[in-house]
Amino acid sequence: MSDSFDVRAWLDSHTNLERMVGVPSGSTRRVEPEPLSRMEALVELLGSPQLQYPAIHITGTNGKTSVARMVTALLVADGLSVGTDTSPYLERFNERVSWNGEPIPDADLDRILGQLAALEGLLDEQPSYFELIHGVALTWFADVAVDVAVIEVGLGGLWDATNVVHGQVAVVTNVALDHVEYLGHTRAEIATEKAGIVEPGATLVLGETDPDLVPIFLAPGPGEVLLRGRDFLVASNRPAVGGRVLDLVTPRGTRHDVFLPLHGAHQGDNAAVALATTEAFLGRALGDDVVTEGFASVTTPGRLEIVGREPLVVIDGTKNVAGAHAVQAALDDEFPTPRDGDVTRTWVVGILQQKDAREMLDALGVRAGDRVVATRPEITRAREPREVADAAVALGVAPDQVDVVDAVADAVQHAIDTSGPRDQVVVAGSLYVAGPARTALVR
Repeated sequence: MSDSFDVRAWLDSHTNLERMVGVPSGSTRRVEPEPLSRMEALVELLGSPQLQYPAIHITGTNGKTSVARMVTALLVADGLSVGTDTSPYLERFNERVSWNGEPIPDADLDRILGQLAALEGLLDEQPSYFELIHGVALTWFADVAVDVAVIEVGLGGLWDATNVVHGQVAVVTNVALDHVEYLGHTRAEIATEKAGIVEPGATLVLGETDPDLVPIFLAPGPGEVLLRGRDFLVASNRPAVGGRVLDLVTPRGTRHDVFLPLHGAHQGDNAAVALATTEAFLGRALGDDVVTEGFASVTTPGRLEIVGREPLVVIDGTKNVAGAHAVQAALDDEFPTPRDGDVTRTWVVGILQQKDAREMLDALGVRAGDRVVATRPEITRAREPREVADAAVALGVAPDQVDVVDAVADAVQHAIDTSGPRDQVVVAGSLYVAGPARTALVR
């Protein structure tokens, strides 16, 4: 392989389900005649790096990345070396693979991509973009000799490339309708896909409590099962300056007045999952000082993140209706706007084609009296901004309070420029809006 070989361009040439690159028009469900066959062949060529460390495997419709970051922070605070594999990224590709919270350096990323490129010719089938990224993560974690890998599922679970990992602890945050074109059109079908990461004898931390769905996750035969509401829960979840104050209950005790520097009551629910998961993996209670230090260090960029004041600017990479409802609840709880019009909320919203624009805006809480700047997510499968604008008008937003600004950075700047110091600007609808907005505002 020549020194001029561009490994990033080589990676981008592969089928990418996240951005629908290389996926034939009209494709719906990815069907593998032999589940995981490509990824299994790839890790075998790599020397099966996933067998060199234990893993915590996380799935669910919403909250996966937040839980992964919390678990990582708690384990690092306890003194462990932790590799974390999440997806997709917000601003920079390297965010997907990290060690003790620090993204993989370019030199290591490119070195391992070069190894994968050299091995590709030995495979019967070309791997996908996501399979290659996961191969990078598993290899790097072995290279730096992590004590544990925290692995977030990319899509579903059963067919996901991450399922070559044998999770000592399997985590399910929740189940809602999302990615129905791949996972199924009912919550039961989606739960069946997600239950694919649960291995016989493994510990299961189950955040989904629907009695119709719980048996689906028990069917694979996990060992210890920790169920939200029965074995772990949030006893108290209160807004505070800069985040939440929580009382968390796990089988190993109750922690009072834990500060979490994140916004939204749903992050308290994620914290309960994370604490139960970490203690289940360690097989013991965490010290109070470790819990305090770990949660205090958690960051979740692009998840109800405040990136500006006067006006208040909040970014959230909302990706589905369930997540949008959580955003609405968080805004109403922590950043309410008075009905007398003294404070105006401007929404900068871009939505993907698979999502219903009106349904998403309604779930977010867009209402008469708000302003909307419709924009285009930076991805090929973006919904036309004009459709988002029309949906806002249909929900009662005055037509003269709706603008279309195609580029995300320009849309955000327009919203800020036309807001007063006491107003609010909320950027939402997709990570492919949140990422470019954050880049424009933070950097």
